[in-house]
Amino acid sequence: MSLKQIRVNYVARVEGEASLDVKVQDGRVEELYLDVYEPPRFFQGFLVGRKFDEVADTVSRICGICPVSHQLTSLLALENAMGVKVSQQTRDLRKLLALAQWIQSHTLHVYMLAAPDFLGYESVLAMADDHLPVVQRALRLKKLGNDLTDLIGGRAVHPITCVVGGFTKVPSREQLNAIRDRLAQAKEEMLTTVELVAGLPLPEFTRECEHVALSQPDQYAVNEGRLVSTRGLEITAGEYRRYIKEKQVPWSHALHSYIVGRDSFMVGPLARVNLNFDKLSPDARRAAEKTGIRFPNFNPFVSALARAIELVHCVDECVEIIDRLDPHDEEFSVEIRPGEGAAITEAPRGVLYHSYKVNAQGIVEKADIVSPTAHNVNNIEKDLREFVPKVADLPEEEATLKCEMAIRNYDPCFSCSAHFLRMKIRHEDAGRP
Repeated sequence: MSLKQIRVNYVARVEGEASLDVKVQDGRVEELYLDVYEPPRFFQGFLVGRKFDEVADTVSRICGICPVSHQLTSLLALENAMGVKVSQQTRDLRKLLALAQWIQSHTLHVYMLAAPDFLGYESVLAMADDHLPVVQRALRLKKLGNDLTDLIGGRAVHPITCVVGGFTKVPSREQLNAIRDRLAQAKEEMLTTVELVAGLPLPEFTRECEHVALSQPDQYAVNEGRLVSTRGLEITAGEYRRYIKEKQVPWSHALHSYIVGRDSFMVGPLARVNLNFDKLSPDARRAAEKTGIRFPNFNPFVSALARAIELVHCVDECVEIIDRLDPHDEEFSVEIRPGEGAAITEAPRGVLYHSYKVNAQGIVEKADIVSPTAHNVNNIEKDLREFVPKVADLPEEEATLKCEMAIRNYDPCFSCSAHFLRMKIRHEDAGRP
């Protein structure tokens, strides 16, 4: 009988803290634990009692990489709860803000987190010695996403201009034109990114699980749409909790999401491209087709390519939005009324859900937040259970790296995923339970 143990005490190049412990016996996985030991964040608890206009700034602190997504999703959920309608300009600016975050986050993952794995480097710093132009390109694209976020949101991290009902400040036509020129100039580098990722030695591994993403009939869904899947799910944000539940496992602070009556599922760029390929910009579709990799695709390692394809789409849609905008200051007011509302958006890493109950004074009475990684962590474990036997016979160091790659492939944000933990407190008196 052969026994092998794979242990990763700290999964590197991800946001947050997690470890992996696997026991393989005679080619079968006997035990597998992806332990998200990131301390629980309790955001859902301490949002209760806060006024509605404090929520967006608070939830943006859940994550420093995707603060925009938490902020926008909370605003949409609160507006749904209180019946607030926003202008088309606000919707356009919010989509620009979301796409700006996709640009910086996708660039970060493709070049600085995933590429070192596939090219055999311990980090992007080590990679720079041999691939300096590639790293310089990454820094330019990352800065472009940050600068667009700064322009629309007032800050590159934790934006401040986006509030319930609209924007406190709108960029000028001159400012938008200047960033538009930079976006157009970056298009070629986005296309080069697709070619780069398509040329990486992506592992051959397919697991046809259910993929879930937002979808709209006439555009690539980001902040609006219905939640659909490769197996027929089609629901609104208000129906989310009827179909998607969470369970707690004893070895992790991250809850495991599942579809009622089914199983785990995958969210993120690959799910979006699989479900919305025909909604990508024409150049993004052509870039994808040129790689020779077919979609729908159920090799989770193709997620890096999906991110690169979305970078091309991001540039094209940002330019399109800027061209049609007539930026002007808008007056808006918010009538506080009690209600419950939910919203789903596509963060860079996938589906993000927020739901709030607000009373007549605008005070939050209930909050529910499920991040992309909280959706994915159950599925990551399922992937690993099928992937580990394929690499278990490799030398220990190589097998361990492959397992880390399988986790990093999802670009997990474990900090976002560990926002809640059920606790049972039992008080005992001496001599009496």
